[in-house]
Amino acid sequence: MITEFARYVNQIFASTGTRPMKIDSTGKEIIVDKATSDKHARLTRSAGVVSIAVMGSRVLGLVREMVLAYFFKAERELDAFKAAFRIPNLLRDLFGEGILSKALVTTFTDTEVKKGEQAVFRMTSLVFNALVVIVGAITLLGILLAPVIIDLMFFGKGFDLPGKRDLTVLLTRVMFPFLLLVSLAAVPMGLLYSKDRFFIPSFASSFFNIGSVTVGVIGYYIAPKFDQPPVLGMAVGVLVGGAMQFLIQIPSIWRVCYRYRPILSFTDPSVQQVMTLVLPMILGAAAVQINVFVNSIFSSYGEGWLSWVNLAFRLMHLPIGVVGVAISTATLPMLSRHIAEEDMASYLQTLSHSLRLILLLTIPASVGLMALKEPIVRLIYQRGEFGSDDTIMVSAALFYYAFGLCGYSAVKVGADSFYALKDTRTPAFVSLGTVTLNIILNYLFIFQLGFDHRGLALSTSCTVTLNSILLFIILRRRIGRLGMGAVPLVFCKIMLASGAMWGVCWWISRQSEKLFGTANTLARLMQVGGAIAGGIVVLYLACRVLRLKEMDDLIRAMRGRFLRR
Repeated sequence: MITEFARYVNQIFASTGTRPMKIDSTGKEIIVDKATSDKHARLTRSAGVVSIAVMGSRVLGLVREMVLAYFFKAERELDAFKAAFRIPNLLRDLFGEGILSKALVTTFTDTEVKKGEQAVFRMTSLVFNALVVIVGAITLLGILLAPVIIDLMFFGKGFDLPGKRDLTVLLTRVMFPFLLLVSLAAVPMGLLYSKDRFFIPSFASSFFNIGSVTVGVIGYYIAPKFDQPPVLGMAVGVLVGGAMQFLIQIPSIWRVCYRYRPILSFTDPSVQQVMTLVLPMILGAAAVQINVFVNSIFSSYGEGWLSWVNLAFRLMHLPIGVVGVAISTATLPMLSRHIAEEDMASYLQTLSHSLRLILLLTIPASVGLMALKEPIVRLIYQRGEFGSDDTIMVSAALFYYAFGLCGYSAVKVGADSFYALKDTRTPAFVSLGTVTLNIILNYLFIFQLGFDHRGLALSTSCTVTLNSILLFIILRRRIGRLGMGAVPLVFCKIMLASGAMWGVCWWISRQSEKLFGTANTLARLMQVGGAIAGGIVVLYLACRVLRLKEMDDLIRAMRGRFLRR
């Protein structure tokens, strides 16, 4: 009976097809040619490269946190380090390498298509030198005003301890130049992305973690010999890591024939265009920080809420980076090039392919997180003072965060679709608009429906999902039909395949728990690893039964990448 149902579903979907589509002048979808299929395969391979780099960076970031936790207790020195690093890191989130690189990709690509490569290289030097002046001035002010900034941001009793405030000021002054280094790193990053060179710039943040950990540990032992606190070595490590993030990209931009020129002009149209694109993006980033602040306020209404939701969301970082960030990074240069070439059909094809790829990867990932929420949390966190009750609470938040995984990834591609059109205002205003929704939903879920800390996760998922939907609705009104006819069919197929995967993951997890228990790390690893492996196999087989072409394209693209290596 199950076989007959699968055959019936497959006949329905096969009759409509989910092959790559092209939009003609009337808005109808037609089958694309081999060149377009090759573009889609290149996009998939590029996203795979970025995924590997992002995964490596996230793992090394975790190692960095583990090193900090190993050398310092959650007392004076670690508190001072975290507080001091928060200030330049917050400014980095607002206008650091992530925002700058996206603005530069759009501008570099458009300039190369319309004016040629040499114009791009001239613009690269202009932007680089402008950043040295602007961000350098901000950095200098931050160093000089560090005592004032610390007193404004950290005025609680915890910073009244003897020497803690002075140590925080010292560390802030040491680490503030990190902002300049990562901002400068955005320039080669944007240039390489626009040239379809993805691995080195995506892996650059890994070198930050490597440098900060290596130099930090060495400095930990050397600093006391110069009558300095050991944590100062960690602060110096942050600077060295930031420098490595920038310097590791220099050989790659040299290979694409870029040569630095000492030229500066704030009135140059290319510099002004970048600044025009960046300013609204800063507003959008500010909206994200406001939502974080709002969630922090609501999380203060329950004991342990803030820790539980933070730990749950940290588990979301990996799939968001590996899927959402990776696909977004690979998509933006292609979208920008299509717009620069006035090829709207290819723009729509690339956008549709990116969304189908997001669905293929995020829906099963969301389902997997829901099915294995407790085993995953138990494996990662449950040791020491973190008990089984904490596991239940964190896994409950993770369950509701998982609903938003697809939205988190889609909103990145949705924003990129506007960035390629040189419109950074719309995504920013949509993000600002969702702040109000986040406040309303938090109040509704927590105080009216009694969702406790789960309401924080659910409101975040609802907010980001609505954000992505609004972006595509506005885009539809802006440019007309989006050519998404294949997307609903792909969604239904993936949901069916993910449903089968859920059952297998749940069954393997239960059987493993019965056979081996969960008392030690090895048993927990076998439980999670076995369930994930079984789930992936069933997901692949279900996609083959349902003739989900996107899965075949993904396997073929990644196989081609590794065979060439």
